[in-house]
Amino acid sequence: MNRKNALAAAVAAALALGSVTVVATQSTAATRPTAAAGTPVARPGAGFRAMTADARVEAIRTAGRNAAATARALGLGPDEHLVAKDVLIDAGGSRHVRYDRTYKNLPVIGGDLVVHLTEDGTINGSDLAHQGAIRVAGTTPKLTAAGASAAAVRHARHVRNAKAGSKDSTLVVYAVGKIPVLAYRATVTGEGEAGPASRQAVIVDATSGVPLDQYELHQSITGTGNGVTAGQVSIETTQSGSGYTLTDAAHGGTIVYDSYNSPQSNPRQNARAFSKTTNSWGNGTSSSRESAAVDASYGLAKTWDYYKNSFNRSGIRNDGRGAPAYVHVDTGLLNAFYDDNCFCMYFGDGSSQNGNTPVTALDVAGHEMSHGVTAATANLNYSGESGGLNEATSDIFGTMVEFSAGNAGDPGDYYIGEKLNMSGGYMRRMDSPAVDGRSLSCWNSSAGSVDVHLSSGIGNHFFYLAAEGTGAKTIGGRSHNGTTCNNDTFAGIGRDKAAAVWYRALSTYMTSTTNYAGARTATLQAAADLYGTNSQERYLVSKAWAAVSVGTALPDPGTPTPSPSTPTPSPTTPPSGNALANGSFEQGTSGWTQSDDIITSSTLQTARDGSWYAWMMGYGADAVESLSQANIAVPSAGTPTLTFWLKVTTQESGPTAYDTLKVKVNGTALATYSNADASSGYVQKTVDLSAYRGQTVKLEFAGTEDTYLSTVFLVDGIAIG
Repeated sequence: MNRKNALAAAVAAALALGSVTVVATQSTAATRPTAAAGTPVARPGAGFRAMTADARVEAIRTAGRNAAATARALGLGPDEHLVAKDVLIDAGGSRHVRYDRTYKNLPVIGGDLVVHLTEDGTINGSDLAHQGAIRVAGTTPKLTAAGASAAAVRHARHVRNAKAGSKDSTLVVYAVGKIPVLAYRATVTGEGEAGPASRQAVIVDATSGVPLDQYELHQSITGTGNGVTAGQVSIETTQSGSGYTLTDAAHGGTIVYDSYNSPQSNPRQNARAFSKTTNSWGNGTSSSRESAAVDASYGLAKTWDYYKNSFNRSGIRNDGRGAPAYVHVDTGLLNAFYDDNCFCMYFGDGSSQNGNTPVTALDVAGHEMSHGVTAATANLNYSGESGGLNEATSDIFGTMVEFSAGNAGDPGDYYIGEKLNMSGGYMRRMDSPAVDGRSLSCWNSSAGSVDVHLSSGIGNHFFYLAAEGTGAKTIGGRSHNGTTCNNDTFAGIGRDKAAAVWYRALSTYMTSTTNYAGARTATLQAAADLYGTNSQERYLVSKAWAAVSVGTALPDPGTPTPSPSTPTPSPTTPPSGNALANGSFEQGTSGWTQSDDIITSSTLQTARDGSWYAWMMGYGADAVESLSQANIAVPSAGTPTLTFWLKVTTQESGPTAYDTLKVKVNGTALATYSNADASSGYVQKTVDLSAYRGQTVKLEFAGTEDTYLSTVFLVDGIAIG
């Protein structure tokens, strides 16, 4: 049986496996169902149905029973298993099932995926953090767990006096890049930004001990000061005998504890629940330990209500359970954080730098609880651009909680931590992140290398512009100024619509390795789902991304797009001699739209010139990838050509084209390269564009790989002139 017949047989087998079926054209690539043009998906809840706890449990059980068939349908390997994590059901009955992956019973970091099914159980799309099957040379490490811990301590960048024991290192498969490797995930403790007991996850190669990644385990708000009180508010409590406790039965049984200044290394050491004989709590100042507890209880309840009312989400994990909260953690702690390991939240008391104000502001509570929502959905890595998106998500929804609460003493605005008594008056500003002198307002190729609290500015800025548009305005009594990175001006879609788009993208399409380019793709799909492919909402979302230097704006659906037979007015080659933007990729992803992390500066391959290049395919499994740029003005004079440098390396042999890279213009394939074109180095290719002289076109590099051996296509130095 040849490889194509083997694939057909595998698909046929999957079709016969119970309630999971698969469309014959399905592959492991990130394909997504799209609503009909102009047809919004029913709301509320960002298009999702409300589910009881029992219904959700049963939906997850069903997904678990179908996991093996789903893995086979997606072309995963025999050593891989899927573990059902969550299920969302659209108003129309379509399901979105989120799975984690294991490989030979080892956790796979970056192995998460979302499978999209129609109401009858047919798979019609999928989003994978790592495309295709997982393969590593072996699962027996050369490095011991103790050796891995020692290596992690040596390489920990963000903690001082680091330490870790052998039990703190766990063997995993690290699949965040294109080539999975056997690795250890170690937990290192020491003095750092999160306090004297900071905890860092350090990933090291299980063979060499080389560091692969590291990030904070406390997904925390940090700064020079935190804290605010909610003022006179109503809170939910529970009567127990003749007394009361801060147990909120209306919000999943959330309990607020007094940590009694237990050390951050063990914040529950001395903890006890708040209780008293009367149902009146706090005095509005930090002189009463109850005041911070009131703030926390109020903030967590308002956050719960926001997610429930907006998205039909019942609690952090959508299971109706409230997460416990601990106030008065440590002494002089300028921090608050969510810890998914204990499913709980911690709030410090602040310090002399902010008047010892407890770190329990409304947007802080919303921020921390939203870290839990992210952990339960996309589980965005807390490093690189994914980490920036993680922090931005918490800022976005913490801000939305503030708007929805309607507290006259703390009106909604796009300032983060504005009530924390900080010297600058806020922690971050979403309308103009760079105004603090540190945060990023615009994407650049170094965005993945800065602290996640600073790279979050890109996502925050996008959200503000998508919601409010450009221009100066006053919101919540504070000045805001929606400036852009490209000097564009446009209206916003409104904060509720923008939040619905972000939530659907987070819960339905994003995975642990999503970067800013991937977030653009996910939000555009979410906007199409909610408001229609040709909607103004989707168009303005694309405008907001372009305004923070992520991709380009889509054509305005209100203006007909010229067809190839109708030339646009006399485009000419720009002074640079290249009609393409960023053809050498040295500006990162700027100007390009990519289906995955294609544009890279990874040292695992080499660029033809400079440091950046496009790495397409190389999975050794069914996959498709796309790299494109739109609105290119082909020169109107002479003989316009496309030139680029291509390097092909492959595990295939012989002249048969199993894996291909097509060069398309306006959807028409003008050239095809394959594994049969393998070369020892880069070879320059030329494509005649005379048929498109004087037109505005879209250029696409479309890669396709089959089930078996891998082929890598490296592209660099692209030019049209």
